[in-house]
Amino acid sequence: MAGDREDALVVGVDFGTLSGRAVVVRVRDGAELGTAVHEFRHGVLDRALPDGTALPPDWALQVPRDYVDVLRTAVPAAVKDAGVDPAAVIGIGTDFTACTMIPTTEDGTPLCELPEFAGNPHAYVKLWKHHAAQPQADRINRLAAARKETWLSRYGGLISSEWEFAKGLQLLEEAPDVYAAMAHWVEAADWIVWQLTGTYVRNACTAGYKGIRQDRAYPSEEYLRELNPEFGGFVRDKLDHPIGNLGDRAGSLSKLAAYWTGLPEGIAVAVGNVDAHVTAPAARAVEPGRLVAIMGTSTCHVMNGAELREVPGMCGVVDGGIVPGLWGYEAGQSGVGDIFGWFVDNQVPRAYHEAAAAQGKNLHEYLTELAARQKPGEHGLIALDWHSGNRSVLVDHELSGVVLGQTLATRPEDIYRALMEATAFGTRVIVEAFVEAGVPVTELVVAGGLLRNELLMQIYADVTNLPLSTIGSAQGPALGSAMHAAVAAGAYDDIRAAADAMGSVDAAVYRPVPEHAAVYEQLYMEYADLHDHFGRGGNDVMHRLRALRRAAVADR
Repeated sequence: MAGDREDALVVGVDFGTLSGRAVVVRVRDGAELGTAVHEFRHGVLDRALPDGTALPPDWALQVPRDYVDVLRTAVPAAVKDAGVDPAAVIGIGTDFTACTMIPTTEDGTPLCELPEFAGNPHAYVKLWKHHAAQPQADRINRLAAARKETWLSRYGGLISSEWEFAKGLQLLEEAPDVYAAMAHWVEAADWIVWQLTGTYVRNACTAGYKGIRQDRAYPSEEYLRELNPEFGGFVRDKLDHPIGNLGDRAGSLSKLAAYWTGLPEGIAVAVGNVDAHVTAPAARAVEPGRLVAIMGTSTCHVMNGAELREVPGMCGVVDGGIVPGLWGYEAGQSGVGDIFGWFVDNQVPRAYHEAAAAQGKNLHEYLTELAARQKPGEHGLIALDWHSGNRSVLVDHELSGVVLGQTLATRPEDIYRALMEATAFGTRVIVEAFVEAGVPVTELVVAGGLLRNELLMQIYADVTNLPLSTIGSAQGPALGSAMHAAVAAGAYDDIRAAADAMGSVDAAVYRPVPEHAAVYEQLYMEYADLHDHFGRGGNDVMHRLRALRRAAVADR
């Protein structure tokens, strides 16, 4: 460790889908001394704006000032919880859900904060799970394939509607006045660093994975003009900006941000990062073969590889995208915890609520306990985990969920377990895509809130037939951000050294049960057939239903 302060501290802040979490970490050993959470006041806007303006289907927006409130509340609360002197803090790092985009003025003011745009949905943050840009994504992909754009294969052959270009094209075509007023199309990961430092630095991670930046170049102006003549200058005029590498110092904590956070003015602020990618070093997954699944409302899968490979349906591969010197691969599932939450909120009868309350348990705990009594295959169901579309490997957010095999004897715990298994099958599809493309996967490492569910973890080990390790921290992304802050502050030479000293992982906590794995092998074959039938053109009913829904809503 560079430097001589044994008591040095760093702060990591993880901005999730519904809240932001701050953690105070000791630099020399990664000990987590204090933490605090702040719930976003406006949450996810998927039905209406704060003023009541209705939103169409597939929209997901946020209010950027909710993010600043995390700095003002969670950071000082975490320091207070740690019982430490703020003067000992030498750096702060942040991570964000991605791709989450903010249209801003030249000075970084979000357009939704301007009176003339307060009622325009396109002036707000487009959250990662905003899927209303699917038509634009489809055109981006068709044109790129027709032109044989070389960057397309780096993203598994498909660009997602969740990413920067699709959302930007939607903004241009549906709200040209907002697009014209926008000076910068900014990842939230970079915007929050801008608020901390007063300086806009674009991070290499989101630029590579979400911004189609490969080999130091974006898609050409000629290609963009062919998409839409007014889109030709998108990169030059709205997107391009100096790049900061992961672990670099983006700047120093400004006087205003020091006032918000209670931290010392002038300390190091690390370049922004993505919640999934920043977690890999926290789990000491800095070498090839260890696939890290960050499991929460959705799941992001990241891993390092020694060589460049093109993996069909992956979200992207970026040189140094996770750690320097290796190729960082990303894949993901758009819905995991969100699916379990939807089921509990909408599909469970009152008797189950009452029984859970009588035992002092929440519904997830109660349903898990009932589901754990079953053997694999006992419920007679198979499900597709596409309630929020499919990110990998189909990259199609027009797809939807399926539960097959229900009878009048089917119980809520049966469906709950089938949905658990479906998400595990979705992860296995991703694992097999990597392996078949020549990117070995030897171990599954799980981080995120869902690792607390032991049944779910065992199902994942059985379905993937891999040893499953768990991160040793309940705050994986925040810890990873804190580690990058330590590097930015000069306490460690690089993120590998920080991972060795500050990271934490419990190895092979779950191992496949052979008899369970054998049953899941049969069920996975059924899942794979359904996956290809509904997802690869065997039956396009999901797309037709989505089109009918949009038409019905438009005719109201």
